[in-house]
Amino acid sequence: MSARNPGMHLDLEWVSKVRVNTQAVLKRAQQIQGHKVAKKQWQAAWMLKAVTCIDLTTLAGDDTPSNVHRLCMKATQPIRHDLLKSMDMHDKGITTAAVCVYPSRVADAVKSLKAANSSLPVASVATGFPAGQTPLKTRLEEVRMAVKDGATEIDIVINRTLALTGQWAALYDEIRQFREACEDAHMKTILAVGELGTFTNVYKASLVSMMAGSDFIKTSTGKESVNATYPIAIVMVRAIRDYHLRTGHKVGFKPAGGIRTAQESVVWLTLMKEELGDEWLDPYLFRLGASSLLADIERQIYHYVTGRYPAYHELPMA
Repeated sequence: MSARNPGMHLDLEWVSKVRVNTQAVLKRAQQIQGHKVAKKQWQAAWMLKAVTCIDLTTLAGDDTPSNVHRLCMKATQPIRHDLLKSMDMHDKGITTAAVCVYPSRVADAVKSLKAANSSLPVASVATGFPAGQTPLKTRLEEVRMAVKDGATEIDIVINRTLALTGQWAALYDEIRQFREACEDAHMKTILAVGELGTFTNVYKASLVSMMAGSDFIKTSTGKESVNATYPIAIVMVRAIRDYHLRTGHKVGFKPAGGIRTAQESVVWLTLMKEELGDEWLDPYLFRLGASSLLADIERQIYHYVTGRYPAYHELPMA
């Protein structure tokens, strides 16, 4: 992962001055989506890059040790070996960026990856995911448990009430406590943007999260009605850019929720390249939170290699 973001003292003056120009954001989002998509081998290369940035995720009520194990195996070999071989990419160590599970499944994931001799990180959602409405003490305990069980990345959710009511100092203090509970684990802070109301609120929540020491800011839990959208992403990555200019610290970005097609993943990479530069085209600073995206990328790569789309049974599913 990237060098840790140490955070900074809460600068309420900076936060209070934030104003987002909605029309400019929407116009920029349209431009990004209107770009022509690369074709043939260039498109295949972008898709493989996207695979290496995926946090392969299962967050279902019926998660069991066996489907977590299957997910881990898929993460270590996300694209069929013969397909990679025909692209001369079989020896490049292509895996997803991490596996993401509920705290109670962290130990299962760690065990599966260890047995497979894989050093892939295990990420865990915590802090009363997805609503963040449990008592602070419980949320902190959940982070500590996940870290103790071997999670090296923690995806926390913010308390939306504090953001919606403008209690930025209280939000900063909570996130600082989560940061401490994470110990050496990297902390990805989920803003649940679909529940924050305005672009200005999203920008302010992004800033406060970074000031409090978040290593990544993430759009959504995937459980809200609005998840990762391009306009929201532009607001968040510009907050990342401003924070980097002010402090010299690079913070990562993770869109999550509703990203399902290979083509969308290429648009997300394009957005990162244009807004933040090539350094952010790397799993250290960019992740895609997804459960079904990988299946479509593998399908498109199969088509690139063979000239036809696979039958359902021809690709091992996560």
